[in-house]
Amino acid sequence: MTSTITLAEALAAGTVVLDGGMSNQLESAGHDLSDELWSARLLTERPEAITEAHLAYFEAGADVAITSSYQATFEGFDKRGIGRERAAELLALSVELAREAARQAQAAGIARPLWVAASVGPYGAMLADGSEYRGRYGLSVAELERFHRPRLEVLAAARPDVLALETVPDADEAEALLRAVRGLDVPAWLSYSVAGERTRAGQPLEEAFALAADADEVIAVGVNCCAPEDVERAVETATRVTGKPVVVYPNSGEAWDARARAWNGRSSFSPEEVLGWRASGARLIGGCCRVGPEAISGIAGALKA
Repeated sequence: MTSTITLAEALAAGTVVLDGGMSNQLESAGHDLSDELWSARLLTERPEAITEAHLAYFEAGADVAITSSYQATFEGFDKRGIGRERAAELLALSVELAREAARQAQAAGIARPLWVAASVGPYGAMLADGSEYRGRYGLSVAELERFHRPRLEVLAAARPDVLALETVPDADEAEALLRAVRGLDVPAWLSYSVAGERTRAGQPLEEAFALAADADEVIAVGVNCCAPEDVERAVETATRVTGKPVVVYPNSGEAWDARARAWNGRSSFSPEEVLGWRASGARLIGGCCRVGPEAISGIAGALKA
């Protein structure tokens, strides 16, 4: 831990700033991510680039770095000929790289508390076909729990400050993840990918958030990888249903074309919007895809003004 205060304690005391998109920061630095492993490929090829990306967000004002493990799975690495032992080392490395960025930031004079969130992407992220934006994989809750638990065990053993159960498209997968984090002795946040007032799989957010209401492991619930305009109602619903701090980190507002593997449209993200989200109950606020250090700097400035 790079802070003497836990993230849960910080959320109880006020607002915490999340980082932005890992992939767009790596791409802006010239790295090719046209691969099924996405940014996780650089864990094997250019780990120092991941540390540099984390550091850029800390320098921009982020208090929390989300690791590069979103698309890092035993199954995904196996497709690339990477065995289970090495895959576990790479998962643990993702946490250490974020820790190293925090150490470098603090050595350079950043005195505020910094935390590391270990990213746990949905089953669809491993498939790398855009199905994380649909859910409904045809798997049972028990099957999804068996998929997630081994990776969660490795990430938890690396001692991040929190597990980020993120971009979850389906309440069934959320149920599996909530089962899988039990007993790991690391807190978690649960964040859905949504469209309007429903999960990507079509379940009402009220029902989806209710799954986490009594989960002691969960210190925040919310949404990410969604359009900015979907955030405020989701925050209000999460606050009302769970009473927990709310986490929000939407995309820029552009749309992802899974077939073309490209973003289309214009950005609709405005750092000033975060004040309304905070008023509705959001306490852990940042950005996801296509939201870079400049936008995070704007968020941090708006929240700390």
